[in-house]
Amino acid sequence: MDRLTLHEDPRSGNCYKIVLTAALLGKPLNRVQYDIMKGETRTPEFLRDVNANGRIPVLQVGDRFLPESNAACWYLAEGSALIPAEAFDRADMLRWMFFEQYNHEPNVATLRFWLQFVGEANLTPFQQGQIMAKRAGGEAALAVMEEHLTARDWFVGGSVSLADIALYAYTHVCEAGGFRLHDYPAVCRWLKRVSALPGYVAMD
Repeated sequence: MDRLTLHEDPRSGNCYKIVLTAALLGKPLNRVQYDIMKGETRTPEFLRDVNANGRIPVLQVGDRFLPESNAACWYLAEGSALIPAEAFDRADMLRWMFFEQYNHEPNVATLRFWLQFVGEANLTPFQQGQIMAKRAGGEAALAVMEEHLTARDWFVGGSVSLADIALYAYTHVCEAGGFRLHDYPAVCRWLKRVSALPGYVAMD
């Protein structure tokens, strides 16, 4: 089996998705850390050797490199119970993973990054002007999740899938971005189910 190496910043939920997927599957993962706040993924060496897009996470499989968090999670989970066997459920899982990257992450994760790591006083005028829109977008995404989880334990089918892992990563730390988890009781119950899974590891 090819050696698995994750190029990451451990503060990133997108990186954590991959760590959690590997842990739930019992797959060993070598971790190489970068500080995105110091521009360590923008160096000529990183751009040449790891990802020309200058972003993490990147899952290295042997001597090949796979950027994009959800693609890396799929690679790790292929053939496992984290990817549903039934065709519609697989597509529905992908639907929620796309939702996470398009509706959830750009709002929930961005506000967490701005407020926890950059600091509101250090934001550009444009970023400061975007805070209310990001908050509204994040609350809308959490409301969609709340409605979906009210009558079910997991996002797809009757067991945990990559859809849950993808959405868990930034949801469970969303309060750092000013979101109030207690407003979403079904989401809170789901978060507890994920954290109780065998093999679960917490975010660094």
